[in-house]
Amino acid sequence: MSQQGYAAAPPYSQAQPGMGGYQGGFGASPTQPFYGHYGGPPQAVHAQPAGLVKSPGSSAAGMAPPPLSSQCNANVQQNGAHTQRYPPPGVSAPYSQPPISNHNNMASPSPPEAQQLTNQMSSMNLGNYGPMKVSAPAATPFHSPASVMSPQQVTPGMQSTLLPPQMSPPQSPAASMSMGDPPMGRQPMGGPPMGGQAMGGQPMGGPPMAGQQMGGPPMGGQAMGGQPMGGPPMAGQQMGGPPVGGQQLGSPPIAGMSRPFPGPLPPGPGGFQQLGPGPTGPPAYPQQAGQFGGAMSGLQPGMPGAFPGAPGGLAGPPQKKLDPDSIPSIIQVIEDDKVRFGGQLFNTNTRGQVPPLVTTDFTAQDQGNASPRFMRCTTYSLPCTADLAKQCQVPLASIIKPFANLPKNETPLYVVNHGESGPIRCNRCKAYMCPYMQFIDGGRRYQCGFCNCVNEVPVFYFQHLDHMGRRVDFYERPELSLGSYEFVATLEYCKNNKPPNSPAFIFMIDVSYNNIKSGLVRLICDELKTLLEKLPRQEGAESSAVKVGFVTYNKVLHFYNVKSALAQPQMLVVSDTAEMFVPLLDGFLVDYQESKAVICNLLDQIPDMFADTNESETVFAPVVQAGVEAFKAAECSGKLFIFHSSMPTAEAPGKLKNRDDKKLVGTDKEKTLFLPHKGVYEQLSKDCVAQGCCVDLFLFPSQYLDLATMAHVPSHTGGSVFKYNNFQIQTDGDHFLRDLRKDLQKSIGFDAIMRVRTSTGFRATDFFGAVHMNNTTDIEMAAVDCDKAVTVEFKHDDTLGEDTGALIQCALLYTTIGGQRRLRVHNLSLNCSSQLSELYKSCETDALINFFAKSAYRAILTQPVKNVREILVNQTAHMLACYRKNCASPSAVSQLILPDSMKVLPVYMNSLMKTSPLVGSTELPTDERAHQRQSLMTMGVEETQLLLYPRLLPLHNIDPGSEAVPAPVRCSEERLLDSGMFLLENGHSMFLWLGQASPPDLTQNLFNVPSLAHLQDNTCVLPELDNLLSKKIHSIISELLEKRPNSMKLQIVRQRDKPEMVFRQFLVEDKGLHGGASYVDFLCYVHREIRQLLT
Repeated sequence: MSQQGYAAAPPYSQAQPGMGGYQGGFGASPTQPFYGHYGGPPQAVHAQPAGLVKSPGSSAAGMAPPPLSSQCNANVQQNGAHTQRYPPPGVSAPYSQPPISNHNNMASPSPPEAQQLTNQMSSMNLGNYGPMKVSAPAATPFHSPASVMSPQQVTPGMQSTLLPPQMSPPQSPAASMSMGDPPMGRQPMGGPPMGGQAMGGQPMGGPPMAGQQMGGPPMGGQAMGGQPMGGPPMAGQQMGGPPVGGQQLGSPPIAGMSRPFPGPLPPGPGGFQQLGPGPTGPPAYPQQAGQFGGAMSGLQPGMPGAFPGAPGGLAGPPQKKLDPDSIPSIIQVIEDDKVRFGGQLFNTNTRGQVPPLVTTDFTAQDQGNASPRFMRCTTYSLPCTADLAKQCQVPLASIIKPFANLPKNETPLYVVNHGESGPIRCNRCKAYMCPYMQFIDGGRRYQCGFCNCVNEVPVFYFQHLDHMGRRVDFYERPELSLGSYEFVATLEYCKNNKPPNSPAFIFMIDVSYNNIKSGLVRLICDELKTLLEKLPRQEGAESSAVKVGFVTYNKVLHFYNVKSALAQPQMLVVSDTAEMFVPLLDGFLVDYQESKAVICNLLDQIPDMFADTNESETVFAPVVQAGVEAFKAAECSGKLFIFHSSMPTAEAPGKLKNRDDKKLVGTDKEKTLFLPHKGVYEQLSKDCVAQGCCVDLFLFPSQYLDLATMAHVPSHTGGSVFKYNNFQIQTDGDHFLRDLRKDLQKSIGFDAIMRVRTSTGFRATDFFGAVHMNNTTDIEMAAVDCDKAVTVEFKHDDTLGEDTGALIQCALLYTTIGGQRRLRVHNLSLNCSSQLSELYKSCETDALINFFAKSAYRAILTQPVKNVREILVNQTAHMLACYRKNCASPSAVSQLILPDSMKVLPVYMNSLMKTSPLVGSTELPTDERAHQRQSLMTMGVEETQLLLYPRLLPLHNIDPGSEAVPAPVRCSEERLLDSGMFLLENGHSMFLWLGQASPPDLTQNLFNVPSLAHLQDNTCVLPELDNLLSKKIHSIISELLEKRPNSMKLQIVRQRDKPEMVFRQFLVEDKGLHGGASYVDFLCYVHREIRQLLT
């Protein structure tokens, strides 16, 4: 990969001296420290004089203030100082806390114990946009019971920040807090709100005292005397003054980060910078020291304030808990976006416009740029230079879902057929004809928008230009007026220059002892009889062109001849698994409708044929090889559906042995748990891609089966892996069959190759997805379906122009389900800007987190998980610090100011770091971690958004007669009610949570039992009863199952039952079950990192 462009661009290559005053990246230390060491003499902080406060700017004409985040759901219990329902789970090493030395201040007495905790988080303030002198909507302050008035000073503009409060009367935690300005970047407005202004007219405390002492570090959810504590006090909570320049803000560091900025190290593979010991020589950021210079050693367990959750020894009066409604909420951001864009038409005719969020229901109208359903970007305004990109560290990437499903009210893609001459392309860069080509010379030539080459227009394609220089057939040709369309490909785009055969599906069933005994084999055979009637077909075709074939296997393979002329199916056995071949050509792959009788006969016989088997050993690699050989012989592409239950231990190529070693977790060798066995499986992946053979794997394990290796082939061929642990027909049968039906029927293309072209100045450098890369540009996929996305990262290789913008064209060559070769083209134009404020305004957090998740999940294959977590935190702090430094108007360093477009990035980032692949816990099964890593690599923006922030729906006060689905609430235990009922889903898991005090009529209507005590343990069936409530809840669940790409198994959990622990790990705003900070603690920590970068 070429090193030009910005090497420090995400994810994380060599660090550069970045943002003006402070060191950029986490790399080369400057020769002289900019601002002294951590723990060196404290620097002075210039606080504003006591009593002066900025008030909200004047309201923009006609704009109402948006709703407050606390109005999310009137029925939800409001957050006072609740006591924790459970003792906080123990937290593993990732969040241990360096202690802060407790010397008393020589100048002023230390504040009382009760105040120490609040001091640490002193005035963490949330704000939005940067310094443009425009009038902005007024921020709406929260009303507090006791507000203290003081003289005000009005400054232009506005920003939702909180200022350090006066040291006199305590007030409500959220006094004067608001995320008050509307999200920007979606539609033209008078100008973004400003960064530096406080809200609500809250009086501000006097200047901080030099060297004020901070209390012990906060513990996740627990204060010094065992009192619940949520995190930073918001404006209005009593405290002794903001922390001073040289001090540490005492919130938990992440993942054992003793030094946030390691020294310069070579970039590691996958773009993530390798972290390690710092350089010798003059250190800019040495090991963190205590407040007065002493080195910080690790906390002793049992010391007051030790982070892993035990109550400290010093008891103080109860603390006021931070009101979670006063920190940014994903639920509120989603609701605000729905209010602005829900149900509306989104026209794609404007370059660089930010689309509605993935969670908003809108209708896209293609008017020259691809719909956001096909392409979304991390930012819709690229920085003009590599230096700017390096400075802000916002990754430049696009998430492309070339086969995305379109809703019924949107027009399907038009197909353009130019006959034998084929699609028109630029002679130099080979870009396809699109709306960005400029016709000149009366229409006889055109200038390519990507490389500026001037090309002749072919005679058959010539058309006159109108008075605006546009072709008169502009609206008649999809390739000139639309962002997405298809071309019929000519023979030169086909293998061996001959048209492809229609694809085939081969069903390969493991008939070893476990699968026969569990009833799985019979279940599959019965389902296939009805499912084969619904094989996918090309639009307009009467029947499916897909051919089908059948194989069963244990230690040997059984092929079946199901030719329509036969009275009975014939079995042929291949026992030599080392040299795999297909024993028959004619009669193996057949048309289902023609051979229906023989196939049904076979499916009836298979379960009985192997009913008495004792064979428990299986092979796996030869099964995939057999599928590839069958497709080769038939000269077609296709998909293998493999139903497999255990580790392949029989003597054959690809035999595996148990390598699950929990002792590796948390060490530098942990990455080997995620790496596949090389050799056989690597070659198999290449063979599959070359033949267009996609592999979908349905696994039914009862123990470890080395999923990292077995999933290698599906994850490089555009396939999927479905996993059902300890499969039982009663509880898992429906879940599995829903997955199988969806998988068989979804829209799909085969033998695909994709190329992403860009205009001059930047290029695609990195690709994430279920893809195979033979070179640096061609993305090869044996198949690509409607749920698979490819994330593409871009880097600069020159300066971009603000007037021309940046163009991206994604071209996908594939074979349709009907056997036709086509080219699908998606085009997108972005803005370019030399102003960082424009870049931040145009960011899309959901796309950013998709990119960060994929790059982190790739990085754990090459470096320790701990390093990857550190890099994620560092980059979050860097992006937000750069915004603060360059875009927000001046304000006290103690304020946390977040760009509006990124205000919920810390929630997602913290949730990502608590996902199983990134948590070093020995309690998590290795196969589970490998499976989540593999699944996420193919996800689109919508899927990663839901995975990292599940939907929690309150169902207890639902109106059974109404159509409406209840509004989701925040993912936190605080939102649960003892008398409530909640449905949680994240696209892969679904839970129905029942509070202990659920009313008897609720349990009677839903489960037909008088109380929760009568409910069986581990029940996962919701009976269908004849009452309105039961029908309503079934309809909500069915709608969710229909909407999501994967099926979800419903798990019913009662409050305080053992299975509730599994449910609680999905409450992502709380502390993690296996380690990981709460959202509040993480926000404090990021705030501290930002302050260290800024000072």
